[in-house]
Amino acid sequence: MTQPRLSPSPTGVTWLDITEVQAGQRIDNFLLALLKGVPRSRIYRLLRKGEVRVNNGRTKPEYKLLAGDRLRVPPVRMAPPRELPAPPPALQQELTDRIVSRGEGWLVLDKPAGLAVHGGSGVALGVIEALRAIWPEQRALELVHRLDRDTSGCLLVASTRSALLSLQRQMRDGAMEKKYLALVAGSWPGGLTEVNAPLRKNTLSSGERIVRADVDGKSALTRFRVVQRLPGFTLVEARLETGRTHQIRVHCQLMGHPVAGDPKYGARDANREAREFGLRRMFLHAAELMFEDPATHVQVAGNAPLPDELAEVLRRLAACAGLRAPA
Repeated sequence: MTQPRLSPSPTGVTWLDITEVQAGQRIDNFLLALLKGVPRSRIYRLLRKGEVRVNNGRTKPEYKLLAGDRLRVPPVRMAPPRELPAPPPALQQELTDRIVSRGEGWLVLDKPAGLAVHGGSGVALGVIEALRAIWPEQRALELVHRLDRDTSGCLLVASTRSALLSLQRQMRDGAMEKKYLALVAGSWPGGLTEVNAPLRKNTLSSGERIVRADVDGKSALTRFRVVQRLPGFTLVEARLETGRTHQIRVHCQLMGHPVAGDPKYGARDANREAREFGLRRMFLHAAELMFEDPATHVQVAGNAPLPDELAEVLRRLAACAGLRAPA
């Protein structure tokens, strides 16, 4: 969400009145977004020492801001704001054309593979930055959830704070249904209908982030259904019951059937074989997203058809065995 600009007083202290749009955020997250370039450790030190105050009182990092709160922010040295590159007109048009469903306060976008959902880590421009450039008047545009850069399909974006909170609450409560299509290596067992394995994020010495199954990690449950068996591969539907980072990819790897084309968790031989059938990316697609419209309380769905390049891989695999590719 777009944060207010800091307007210091002559003493260097800034006073902010929290609006309805900003209410509901944890104060630490609010400050991290507000004080761009300030180290996280410095933010928590300001809170711990009482230099940041709410309604003239000390506060804790987990405090959730309320509309009407008066926030005191001490003078803090910040990095100069980074100018984002303007999205090319072709990208702006493509993203506009890829909106598959829209309501009051939200939209579902069919994200193309290869485009990050947000900038950072060497990525100057992501989906959310491009959307903000397309609709600068939509000051509250935020991602409801994320998709990996190489995953295509349904991405939910909120355009109001109230819709964002409602949609994120549905995700936390398991009331949002997310279905993916994945081509996995080998023959997925027909009786394997769910994988319930906690996941933990790890950072390697190289700085690369990787996710592993770990009993001390966060709970993660994925339900699977076989869609079609193909030579050397299986097309499966994966339904997320939780939304952990790389969840489907790691659960498939854990079961010995990694996602075809996955550069991080995939199998080299299977990836090489998939390339022979024309696969040039990870075969993971967010096909459907179902949730309650925050304004009307009616169940709605966003559907993204399988991209042509993935459908062609299925057609070639099916033709190799004299089968018909799935519709």
